[in-house]
Amino acid sequence: MAVLKLGSKGNAVTALQTKLKQLGFDPKGVDGKFGPGTKAAVIAFQKSKGLQARGLAGPKTMAALDEAITPGAAVPDSVPVSDVPPSAGAPFVALNLMALKGILPNNVIAQIPETALKFGITSNLRLAHFLAQCALESMEFKATVENLNYRAARLAQIFPKYFRGISTAPYANNPAKIANRVYANRMGNGNEASGDGFKFRGRGYIQLTGRNNYTSFTGFIGEDCVANPDLVATKYPLASAAFFFNSNNIWSICDRGATAAVVLAVSTRVNGKNPHAVPERTKYFNKFFKALGAG
Repeated sequence: MAVLKLGSKGNAVTALQTKLKQLGFDPKGVDGKFGPGTKAAVIAFQKSKGLQARGLAGPKTMAALDEAITPGAAVPDSVPVSDVPPSAGAPFVALNLMALKGILPNNVIAQIPETALKFGITSNLRLAHFLAQCALESMEFKATVENLNYRAARLAQIFPKYFRGISTAPYANNPAKIANRVYANRMGNGNEASGDGFKFRGRGYIQLTGRNNYTSFTGFIGEDCVANPDLVATKYPLASAAFFFNSNNIWSICDRGATAAVVLAVSTRVNGKNPHAVPERTKYFNKFFKALGAG
């Protein structure tokens, strides 16, 4: 790989800056331009790892960064005001990430800075609403792939529309067959035989589902999640959830406040009419809202 240094530009520099920020070595803006602030951050990181501290990001430095970004990695205290792009919209306040330690897994916290910058999470209130919905939908950030392993009787209860008048027995406990039926001929998917339903089943902390949504997310994130859908579960579980919030104009609902009515409105946009587990979603919101000091 090319060595990144003062004057370098492009996606590789953006990736470098993002990793440094995730680990608390704060470059002056994630802008794809290797300036003095990025050089200083690289030097600080290199010193922390006992590497030659010249401010050049070569293979050894990049490998050390990748190794450091693990579930136990350090996370930044906050996302500073200066790093939010003008396109983010609402006035920005620093996100109180330190308050989430011990409440969220560190690998989830480490995804927040870049996700906040890309998707306009510009306040602790927005973050509390967002994390509450993610926590409920992902079983507290444990599930990144939709569970479609249902018994025959349960299938008829959960998906009555798609199994009306046919036997559920051939589909029971067969996630691929179930997904291919219930997601066929919608959301850009082909018919049941195409296999699109299972290929583009729900992934991420708020399950991104369907070929059309994977295609749209690919266009935004710049990596081919249509050819490799598992990236949504492994690399972009939080970003894909924020993409859902963006695409469905949910941030403006979050901005209305911290009442139960607002949590219900957000939940309805995420989970449809009569969303399930509203008390649990509200409990999660109150937990994150209090921890973040969003009030």
